[in-house]
Amino acid sequence: MPGTEGMPTLAGLLERAAARFGGAGVIFEDDRRSYPDLFAAATAYARRLRALGVQPGETIGIFMGDRPEYLAAVYGAARVGVVAAPINSRFKARELRHAITSAELRVVICGGDSDGFVDYAGLVEEALGDLDGQDANRLELSQAPALRQVVAVESVANPAVMTMEAFAAGEERAAAEEIDELQARIELGDTAMILFTSGTTAMPKGCVISHSALVRPAYAMVDRFLLTTEDRMWDPLPFFHLASLLPLHACMVAGSSYCAMRRFEPGAALEMMERERCTTAFPAFETIWLAVLNHPRFDSTDLGSLRLVLNVGTRERLEQMQRRLPQAIQISSYGCTELGGVIAFGHVEDPLELRVTTSGRPFPGMEIRIVDPETGEELPPGRRGEIVGRGHSMFSGYFDEPALTAKAIDHEGWFHTGDLGELDEEGRVKFRGRLKDMLKVGGENVAGAEIEDYLLTHDAVEIVQVVGVRDARYDEVPCAFVQLRAGATATEQELIDFCLGEIATFKVPRYVRFVDAWPMSGTKVQKFRLRERITEELDAAGVTEAPRLRSKV
Repeated sequence: MPGTEGMPTLAGLLERAAARFGGAGVIFEDDRRSYPDLFAAATAYARRLRALGVQPGETIGIFMGDRPEYLAAVYGAARVGVVAAPINSRFKARELRHAITSAELRVVICGGDSDGFVDYAGLVEEALGDLDGQDANRLELSQAPALRQVVAVESVANPAVMTMEAFAAGEERAAAEEIDELQARIELGDTAMILFTSGTTAMPKGCVISHSALVRPAYAMVDRFLLTTEDRMWDPLPFFHLASLLPLHACMVAGSSYCAMRRFEPGAALEMMERERCTTAFPAFETIWLAVLNHPRFDSTDLGSLRLVLNVGTRERLEQMQRRLPQAIQISSYGCTELGGVIAFGHVEDPLELRVTTSGRPFPGMEIRIVDPETGEELPPGRRGEIVGRGHSMFSGYFDEPALTAKAIDHEGWFHTGDLGELDEEGRVKFRGRLKDMLKVGGENVAGAEIEDYLLTHDAVEIVQVVGVRDARYDEVPCAFVQLRAGATATEQELIDFCLGEIATFKVPRYVRFVDAWPMSGTKVQKFRLRERITEELDAAGVTEAPRLRSKV
């Protein structure tokens, strides 16, 4: 891995790839973009942002499905020192409003009504409310005072939303030389992105990520995956997630090609991996890879080119997946957004036992410790405690949240993950669960407090506590325990319907149970007792998978 002196910024990484690996790039199902193509598109977007008056250090939001324009916006912003804030494409209006206002976005670039089966521009209008009747040349919004422009990549009816044609016309008003000069001023420690993550707070927090934190892990990934110019990596994960950005950056370092999907569908995934002769796969979450392995066309699909698959799961599940595709080495990982997405990968040369029981060693320049959650004392190998980490890939803090940042990062610079784990004698990390009051639904972090806060807006709800219950499909799903107001009535389906279309579908409770009393410990509800209660009920009924939901939007 190169030292800091030879490390490029985020835009510099793409620029190097464009200069060195012209034959590689990003492949969508129906679209192929070489790295030179992507760099040219990024330059065009950089000029357009400058024409809108966006200044270095200001932040733009990107709210759309995965498509080439997404990457043009991300790296275009990076070329001129503008901070990109990729927004979870599954957010509903309430969550989107919070992202736009809390991160002080100046511009939002969004998809149209046919982008990924979601009306992104419509959700922006719904979130901001007072877009109607405004002039697209300069918005003045009471709910989002920092926002000056909403741009749609596809045509929309609202005149307050700038069209892509009008956005592109601004390109001529900014010189290419100015873009080069602005890129040259950017330093590795400068902020490159704000990424939203759910933790134990009620709404998603904006993690401030530097250029260094986005680029450095890519070099470590090249080493752990042994990536070369001959590799093609399949990754179906969305661009608002570091589990897509980190692998893409590793491909740029190695000169590998990156195969993305506009929308994950297991049959289309099999077709793509076979057609493109993919050598590595990065599904990350077992819910995604099991859908591929269990697809009716799996046995008839030629995946002989695959040599490596990255998944996270239990030992038994990882061993099962290894048996289904024996020629492809299964490795695992550990990380979180605050630590650069991934802080540790297994290595292809590790034996199976280590690959299914650990997530490998930390990357160079990153440290992991296991500490006693109560005392903060460092624990020796083999002892279970809280996982803490620090190093050059760590986030800079939560945007405009100094109290939350101080709570998460101690005086020695260690980020406290709230995760339970241990280290082996050689420093490999073993994830053992979560200390935080947080769920992980199909790989997505979900704060129980966020669901609770929304359900409390229902007129019939007096008290609500959300816990996670294990699920065969999503690993974990939300269950809401609800105490109704005196004299009020509500049904399970009514409260589920109340959530659908208002919060992201993966956050919607799959089970609602009504209670009149709570298991207490002093002044706190004993949530573990609630988990035991719903688990015992489902086990007795033989239920292993929650009913599937369908969003209203």
